[in-house]
Amino acid sequence: MVASLEALLPPLLMAVMVLHSLSGSAAVDTELNVREALAGTKIHPMSDLESYQELSKSSTTADEWKLKLNLLHRDHITKNLSHHHHHRLSERIKRDVNRVTSISRRLHITDKITKNDEGFVEEEFGSQVVSGMELGSGEYLVRIGVGSPVRNQYMVIDSGSDLMWVQCQPCTSCYQQSDPVFDPSDSATFTGVSCESTVCNRLDDQNSGCGHSGRCRYEVSYGDGSFTTGTLALETLTFGPTTVRNVAIGCGHRNQGMFVAAAGLLGLGGGPMSFIGQLGSQIDQAFGYCLVSRGGTGSYGSLVFGRGSVSSTSATWVPLVQNPQSLTFYYVSLVGLGVGGIRLPIPEHLFELTELGDGGVIIDTGTAVTRLPTQAYEIFRNYFVSGTVGLPRVPGAQIFDTCYDLSGFEMVRVPTVSFHFYGGSILTLPARNFLIPIDETGTFCFAFAPSNLGVSIIGNIQQEGIQISIDGEKGLLGFGPNTC
Repeated sequence: MVASLEALLPPLLMAVMVLHSLSGSAAVDTELNVREALAGTKIHPMSDLESYQELSKSSTTADEWKLKLNLLHRDHITKNLSHHHHHRLSERIKRDVNRVTSISRRLHITDKITKNDEGFVEEEFGSQVVSGMELGSGEYLVRIGVGSPVRNQYMVIDSGSDLMWVQCQPCTSCYQQSDPVFDPSDSATFTGVSCESTVCNRLDDQNSGCGHSGRCRYEVSYGDGSFTTGTLALETLTFGPTTVRNVAIGCGHRNQGMFVAAAGLLGLGGGPMSFIGQLGSQIDQAFGYCLVSRGGTGSYGSLVFGRGSVSSTSATWVPLVQNPQSLTFYYVSLVGLGVGGIRLPIPEHLFELTELGDGGVIIDTGTAVTRLPTQAYEIFRNYFVSGTVGLPRVPGAQIFDTCYDLSGFEMVRVPTVSFHFYGGSILTLPARNFLIPIDETGTFCFAFAPSNLGVSIIGNIQQEGIQISIDGEKGLLGFGPNTC
């Protein structure tokens, strides 16, 4: 169904990521650069980073363009974060556990299916993605402009959420962000939404209401205890030279949570109120992202919109699976797992999405660690452990039960780890995407976890450095070379 990437990627990229058909040869092992991975746990002082541009245009052609910005470490934004990698990871895992639980709960609620009838600018555009792990949010952020005149803001991107929102003045309760809080009274393009409008009707029944002023109100809570409440409005968003008008966003007057540094959230889910859903056919429901890899200075990822910006020739495409019970999440057609070039004896039904909307496999930017059904995880882990008998084991930590002391190594060889998809495509991960340092001294853990919550989730640790393309109109998800 999909072509092999072996003939498309240069040898250097093939050493990093391998996509191939089931009939092709499979890599047996791969190398982990221990010293490089440990260097990535360090926080670089401000003097190590060059001055940055808020947005810069690059790699333009007649048909597509991207906007990029440099990675900003968290100590550029806030000073109250720990410099110890172990503590930062511990906090990230706590948020991660809450998010996974929240996703499981949300999947028992049927989303309201509505029609998008607003008109928007037809253009392909994008922005670079910043690692929110370094900014304290545990997610990924983009820099976009809000309102007229433009007020640049950092916003968390989230493929598992729909509603876009920013903190707004007057603030009854606002958390600390890196930029001044957006004041809608200063924007010439800010327009409140009435309770009777079609835009307000698109909100999920549990997330909407009507205020005393007759303005449409919203309320969204997240799994880690974070929440935002406020009024719905139409506003102009700016991505470098591209302006998108009449975008429905939440203007949050009461907000709390783990969105440290970011002004709000850019929802990239599949529902009608997400940024993707609102633009709809204008971008062919197509967008792509490449999450920045951990470590190193000056690193950045990318976020692009429109089919012209989503590569089709250099990606291997796998089918998305539709869940009528949840339009927000992107389900992928995972059918198996591999270790050391061998597909494991894991029953496919463990990954199936039922007619009732249970089970299935979500790919999510907001979840860090990939969750697998316990039965599948135990087979997966045991095969991996059997291929690492020469590496010193240490007790598990956090949610990880398989850890190693690699403090005495510079490079180690470990079995390959791969995802098998319907139609025969295989994604083989770089070692840094499944063996991660949990401290600065050399303890590395197998970055997967078991779950009995009924849904599998491919997290952002496994996605980092890999170009992900989603074509909602064609119902396909693509894995491509590293183009961050």
